[in-house]
Amino acid sequence: MDGGFLLVLSGPSGSGKGTVSEALMEKNKDIIFSTSVTTRMPRPGEVNGENYFFTSIEEFEKMVENDELLEHAFVHTNYYGTPKKFVFDEIDKGEIVLLEIDVQGALQVKKKYKDAVFVFLIPPTMDELKSRLVKRDTETEDEIETRYRNAFQELDFVGEYDYFVINDVIENAVKNIEDIIAAEKLRVKRHKDIKREVQAEERKNTK
Repeated sequence: MDGGFLLVLSGPSGSGKGTVSEALMEKNKDIIFSTSVTTRMPRPGEVNGENYFFTSIEEFEKMVENDELLEHAFVHTNYYGTPKKFVFDEIDKGEIVLLEIDVQGALQVKKKYKDAVFVFLIPPTMDELKSRLVKRDTETEDEIETRYRNAFQELDFVGEYDYFVINDVIENAVKNIEDIIAAEKLRVKRHKDIKREVQAEERKNTK
């Protein structure tokens, strides 16, 4: 059946986007992860081509010039972007593509591709967000403070999204996103010919 779409998941740094995305993908093998390209250095354990496509500033700028990115942004001293060919190819196949990006990138996608589904992940409290930033031990104290201040500003953009999910318990956050996906799959606009799809399903069931 038709019904592929782009699912954009974003939120403040420390809201748990990566953890929730991994848990969602683990439970739902039919969701395809859109790997972003970035100029930042890999963190311990990150794999090129899986977590991100790590590249130079020069190569990134060439991708922008050639219009190869669905969105791109400068965040916390580094560039991030989404290779658009992969995303659109998978959607055309009827697949659900999960794009985990920051707020800046999500707003760019919204301007270029309004058919995407936008979900904003919110920490249960700002104190918990700061605690998560400290515990992951990947930034300096100054970087943590910068990300914490930015988080307050990013919360102002919740109104630009279709849904919000509070990430208190990971399992609950994942279930909420699964419910969103289930509802979005049934949107009439995502299906070119519902009558044909029903007939095809009927023929399949009678075999």
